Amino acid sequence: MTLNLSGVGLTHANGQVALSDIELQIAPGERVAIIGPSGAGKTSLLRLLATAQQPSAGRIEVLGADPWRLSAAARQRLRARIGLIHQAPPLPPRQRVVTAVLAGKLGRWSLGRSLLNLLHPLDTAGAAAALARLDLAEKLFEHCDQLSGGQLQRVGIARVLYQEPELILADEPVSAMDPVLAGHTLGVLSEEAGRRGITLLASLHAVDLALAHFPRILGVRAGRLVFDRPAAALTRAELDALYANEQLQQPATPPAAPHVLHIPRC
Repeated sequence: MTLNLSGVGLTHANGQVALSDIELQIAPGERVAIIGPSGAGKTSLLRLLATAQQPSAGRIEVLGADPWRLSAAARQRLRARIGLIHQAPPLPPRQRVVTAVLAGKLGRWSLGRSLLNLLHPLDTAGAAAALARLDLAEKLFEHCDQLSGGQLQRVGIARVLYQEPELILADEPVSAMDPVLAGHTLGVLSEEAGRRGITLLASLHAVDLALAHFPRILGVRAGRLVFDRPAAALTRAELDALYANEQLQQPATPPAAPHVLHIPRC
């Protein structure tokens, strides 16, 4: 299994319970979306899987290893095999886009090569190719503070494409993009996962995008996994229960399904 969670829970230092009793297995090559209302625990779950945070209970295996039974050095090597896409990529404002994309390989490069790359990009062609897949090749030498929110998200995705990880974790990766661009970008990620046979797990607030691009859907609410279903088998009742008490709206273009879905406002 690429991911294996058994009885996993997360309680913050202030006593807030973020996740409770999560049981989950995801095989190599699967494409899985996590949906649920705001504050449901989607980001917390991704942080645990990215080994950015240690669970308070239960056990996690990522790419065949328990991160918290590894040495610090071995855990860092494990992290280099994981591509993490942030909703708001942590890119220094004055950093050039080419440098930001090439940073995807820093976990595999030596210190000397990494420092040299800061002074002079070592693989401009590789960075340009990753950006071109997201229609951003013309931004190669611009600074990050010259880009819009959606362009910054695509730079963060290009960095992961360049990294070529064994597992991609994406936290609301298209939240700043219009629906057409969001669909295209998720298509690129899905194509990358399929081409390389790697696992893709993404949290999404737009249910129509989740259903269109991911064969398997996880529903999370109040820190618990409330359903784990094939996208084609999800019912309106399950989705309405997941988003109960949230402000709901119809999708502009309903997905091809035998029922009409209510989609939470982004």
